[in-house]
Amino acid sequence: MKTAIETGVLARFGKALADPTRASVLMRLKEGPAYSGELAELVGVSRQILSNHLACLRDCGLVVATPEGRRVRYELADPKLAHALEDLLGTILAVESVCQCTTPEVTP
Repeated sequence: MKTAIETGVLARFGKALADPTRASVLMRLKEGPAYSGELAELVGVSRQILSNHLACLRDCGLVVATPEGRRVRYELADPKLAHALEDLLGTILAVESVCQCTTPEVTP
C-alpha cells in the first residue's frame, strides 16, 4: 500500500462523497464499525449494491474491512476521517441549484 499525495487524497475523498450511498455509508461508519448487512439495511440498498460501494471506499483508502468469521466488519480507515466528516458537515456552503462540476477520473 502506498500513501497518496495531497491532491490525490482530496480527489479520492471527493469521489467517495460524490455518491449519496457512499456518503451515507461514511456517515454511518463515522459513528463506529458496522457489518455489511447492517449497513445495507440502514442505507436502504441491496447487499450487492452496497458491496460495490464498499469496494470503492476500500479502494479510495477510506474504509477497511476486517473478517470476523462469516461476517466482515467495516470501519473508517483512520479515526481522523470522522472528524473531517464532522468538519465538512459544519461548513456552510452557498450553492447553486445545479452543480456544474464534471467527474474526472481519480488518480493516486
